[in-house]
Amino acid sequence: MNNYPHPIIAREGWPFLAGSVIIAVLASHFVGGILATLAWIIALFVLQFFRDPPREIPQQAGAVLSPADGRVIKVERTQDPYGQREAILVSVFMNVFNVHSNRSPVDGTIQTVQYFPGKFVNADLDKASSENERNAIVLQTPKQQTITFVQVAGLIARRILCYVKPGDALTRGQRYGFIRFGSRVDVYLPLDASVKVSIGDKVSATCTILATLP
Repeated sequence: MNNYPHPIIAREGWPFLAGSVIIAVLASHFVGGILATLAWIIALFVLQFFRDPPREIPQQAGAVLSPADGRVIKVERTQDPYGQREAILVSVFMNVFNVHSNRSPVDGTIQTVQYFPGKFVNADLDKASSENERNAIVLQTPKQQTITFVQVAGLIARRILCYVKPGDALTRGQRYGFIRFGSRVDVYLPLDASVKVSIGDKVSATCTILATLP
């Protein structure tokens, strides 16, 4: 299930961090100057990108938690193409400075996991939801409510990682995936959900309540 204890630095980033530090050390030893400084700046960027801090999980009944860090770029009524229903869409855009570990917004059982290859346009654009590489999870809560959350690759992102499969049970705040280098997550909610965020709001994975379910 990949629900490992929090190591502070996501294990998806360990090879990148090790490689960047080795290059920086070698650059400092053999080259020095501006190139060495640049190598250390890159290593620090890799370190901050792959940070994966533990989060407090709100226990409010019916809460739908943000699956990602970032900024809300869309709140609208639309069609959920993965759950085949009308829904409220809340989209969270992650830039390269956000934590990119993805976490389950609710408790429930996964019904489907659907992966779609696609383009890598800016994840801030509307067409990213339908044209970019993406991975959609349709989940049913214990109250038989459907929640869909979709990892969407971005302009720089080139790897969506998802560690769950149909039939798996998720708990709110549980880590289920990761997207490398800038992206977004779309969350499709039931029409009777009460949305608690607005466009432009900054949200934190697990800590921020996107909406509440009746």
